[in-house]
Amino acid sequence: MKRNILFIILLATWALPSWGQTQLALLKYGGGGDWYANPTSLTNLIAFCNTDAKMNLAKDYAVVDVGSAELFNHPFVHMTGHGNVVFSSQEAQNLRNYLIGGGFLHVDDNYGLKEFIIPAMKKVFPELDFVELPFNHPIYHQKYHFPNGLPKIHEHDNLPPRGYGLIYEGRLVCFFSWECDLGDGWEDPDVHNDSQSVRAKAFQMGENILQYVFTH
Repeated sequence: MKRNILFIILLATWALPSWGQTQLALLKYGGGGDWYANPTSLTNLIAFCNTDAKMNLAKDYAVVDVGSAELFNHPFVHMTGHGNVVFSSQEAQNLRNYLIGGGFLHVDDNYGLKEFIIPAMKKVFPELDFVELPFNHPIYHQKYHFPNGLPKIHEHDNLPPRGYGLIYEGRLVCFFSWECDLGDGWEDPDVHNDSQSVRAKAFQMGENILQYVFTH
């Protein structure tokens, strides 16, 4: 309980430049999935947000194990991959404590993650189900407005992108972007050869997510 209270206090001040730079984190998980996919994406998103929104983000992100106490040092944790995800009971409890204590998890499906992340997060929040966020949700309407929800960055199965959330006691604690591939759009331009307009939408939506986290 004491750790959760302290975490909430820190979360309220992380976005203030006078308290130093905020460091984002990438979640490392077990099960064989490629948690390390899109190695340049977070670095580029950080640079964009620091320039475009004057955020005070550390230029280097941390890699944190899902079961580590270090998780509580970061207000925003990004998770990606294509394959299997397995949380031990200790890891699931640690992630739950982090999220109900004020932390935020963004899960970005790099293709094929949905069938694994839903049961994994059910272990974290047995009482919750992912719900699709309506297009008028504030996460789509920060500095940039996305009236139709998530932008389509990469085509996989000819399906529209969807944004799902886990809502705990009225607060969005986990945002799951599916059939969108934001992380691919954040990568170095020569990795996927996306157009400038597509990459711009990816960065703008990423900035929206961070603005939402730091103001809600």
